[in-house]
Amino acid sequence: MNYIKEKIKDFYLLDSKVENIFINEYMPEAPGDYVKVFIYAQMYAEYGLDMSNETMAKQLGITEKKVLDAWTYWEKIGAVRKHYIDNSGDVEFTVEFLNLKEFLYGKNRTPVPAAEESKSEDNIFGNENVKKMFSEVEKKFGRGLSSTEISTIMSWLTDYSATPEVVLYGVDYCVQKNKLSIRYIETIIRKWTELGLNTVDQVADYLHQMDERFYQYKRVLNALGFTRNATEAEKRMMDNWFDGMGFSMDRVLDACGRTAGISNPNFNYVNKVLENWNNGAPDTDLSGGKTVATQALLNQYYEYLRQKAESEAEQRTAEVYSRLPRIEEIDNETRRLGMKLSKALISDASRAEAKKIQNALDELSAERAVTLTDNNFEMDYTDVKYACDKCNDTGITDIGERCSCIKERMEEAIIWQKKENTKDLSE
Repeated sequence: MNYIKEKIKDFYLLDSKVENIFINEYMPEAPGDYVKVFIYAQMYAEYGLDMSNETMAKQLGITEKKVLDAWTYWEKIGAVRKHYIDNSGDVEFTVEFLNLKEFLYGKNRTPVPAAEESKSEDNIFGNENVKKMFSEVEKKFGRGLSSTEISTIMSWLTDYSATPEVVLYGVDYCVQKNKLSIRYIETIIRKWTELGLNTVDQVADYLHQMDERFYQYKRVLNALGFTRNATEAEKRMMDNWFDGMGFSMDRVLDACGRTAGISNPNFNYVNKVLENWNNGAPDTDLSGGKTVATQALLNQYYEYLRQKAESEAEQRTAEVYSRLPRIEEIDNETRRLGMKLSKALISDASRAEAKKIQNALDELSAERAVTLTDNNFEMDYTDVKYACDKCNDTGITDIGERCSCIKERMEEAIIWQKKENTKDLSE
């Protein structure tokens, strides 16, 4: 007896596959319209059907330029490859969807078998090189590490297969750049391991190839809110700022800061500001008479916001401790167990002991949440609540990019300065 299954003739009733790697690694960071373009076109590619960018734009309710920008974005991060065709003078291309598993893990990432994964974690406990690494990392930070930070660093050893030496080198590299965020350091370590850089010498050689001018380009792009690489025209313009006009990086970044007062930050605006300064013009902006906060004022305002948020959190904490003494007891016990867990993770303690401490911390966290909510407090009532949770009121995100809140903070800073000046005059 043979068995057959009726075939679905309308392809819209079929199913299309989206790799989990795309969902987890690529989709969260991508603009929404770019995700729509990727998934929609992949459906047609899976069944070998034709679809033009023009038609797709109409179907998705976006412009054709947005579709083209999407393909540039996906090609840049390695999800697709464009194959160009010369058609009567117009540059057209077809899109090839690449295997994301192979791209991420094919060359340099070999998945660890389940049986060996737990063994590799066991090897961390009591490992002399790991203990030395954590000790040196704490010296670099100038403080003890929290249990969360230690667990995160441990994940670099197990998930990325980074060596203790490379992790320590990465921490030192970031500290020298005054980048102390664990998330920022993790981005650096992950990039090195994905490039197959497994020793300090390999990392050092790689960094040596990335000359100082490259980092100058990246700093300017980040200051203007761009995450892409510079175009050749932009590179020539920046070369003139540093070499032709002789401006320092701080001065160039100050000019970039002036773009917060305009709707569309761009290189031409910065170039005009620097040309004016180079020609001896007063240190003013080009915003058509609109008052624009300086970078110095913006820094002062950010510092004010941070201090205000931290002070308010201390007041809320004192209020909770006064009404609910058990919360203070929980917080003290959490700090004590956190220090104990940190020591357990980098000493000869067993995984079972570390797990026991972690379970106790989880129970305290749950009790804290229940106690607060039962007494009409939000679970995060004592947390520091910054005006911007992307940059914690610093203006720079964890990965070193210019935060999207800067324009709003610029406008607030001017109002804040006027109030402060009025207050000084009245005293």
